[in-house]
Amino acid sequence: MKSFGFLSFGHYGRGTGPYDPDARRALHEAIEIARGADEIGVNGAYFRVHHFARQAASPMPLLSAIAATTERIEVGTGVIDMRYENPLYLAEEAGALDLIADGRVALGVSRGAPEAADRGWESFGYTGSTDPRGADIAQEKFETFLQAIQGTPMTRAAAQPYMSDAAPHAPLRIEPQSEDLFSHIWWGAGSRDTAERTGRMGLNLMSSTLLTEATGAAFGDLQAEQIERFRTAYKEAGHTGSPRVSVSRSVFPIVTEQDRHLFGMRPGEDSDQIGIIDNGRATFGRTYTDEPDKLIEQLKADAAVQAADTLMLTIPSQAGVDLNLHILESFARHVAPELGWKPNTEGPVQGDRIG
Repeated sequence: MKSFGFLSFGHYGRGTGPYDPDARRALHEAIEIARGADEIGVNGAYFRVHHFARQAASPMPLLSAIAATTERIEVGTGVIDMRYENPLYLAEEAGALDLIADGRVALGVSRGAPEAADRGWESFGYTGSTDPRGADIAQEKFETFLQAIQGTPMTRAAAQPYMSDAAPHAPLRIEPQSEDLFSHIWWGAGSRDTAERTGRMGLNLMSSTLLTEATGAAFGDLQAEQIERFRTAYKEAGHTGSPRVSVSRSVFPIVTEQDRHLFGMRPGEDSDQIGIIDNGRATFGRTYTDEPDKLIEQLKADAAVQAADTLMLTIPSQAGVDLNLHILESFARHVAPELGWKPNTEGPVQGDRIG
């Protein structure tokens, strides 16, 4: 493990109490948590994206605010739901964000997880999908997005271009362009097949918080196989870079009596769970809650944590700034160094340019 960050679902409520922030407070606290994490030396601040729910939904303003007020921490998503996106507008936003962040971006995108709304993307104006999950339009949009961020012309100049130095009818690309943005794009994969496709595309892999498969294997073992297939497919496709791989886990070090009271394990939480997602069996990873020395042993035995270079800790964001920074600092001080981590002093982990 080279780096670790936090993954926030951005839950909020109606502002009725300490653990029920409204949307404004949740956003401000997300920025404060990221700033505090940057000071601790945590490598990344990543946010889930869900629509029509009291959760984080529009990541670009939040990520821009964090990037503009921190020095080293990577900012990103896990993941943007392409079914809801205009690919060219997203390309503009992503290019601007990458420039604001000086390359400290890990933009996770995918077909998207099940949503609160029934085919909610159609309410955004994106119709025409023949797949009940919308995977077809998500893939089509993503391909357009990738072309746009790599400078492929998307339209032509007018016969008399207004406020532009372009020649009449000249091809025009999306602006702004960030030269290395492609190498900062991750695909969120929930299956081994999707991981292989991600490798063939030459992207980074963001292994999902759940896998849409249940083979009987432990979650970590199934995820490790997914990672191995991704890396094999990446090389076989002729890519020569060093793609990054992330996994997420719920990890709560117990270093105080308050930790034991808040995070003490409940029956069934120390094992993987099998559920139903999109009418199919899915595997959900366990929660790790223990004293630091035991957590170190458990995480070293987690094949996927060992195979990945980036670990995202899912945090209870609605619990406030102090508690979440305590969780991150406890992990950074008592657990992460034994897993190969060093405090972030220079910026995000960098591999070779991928592609």
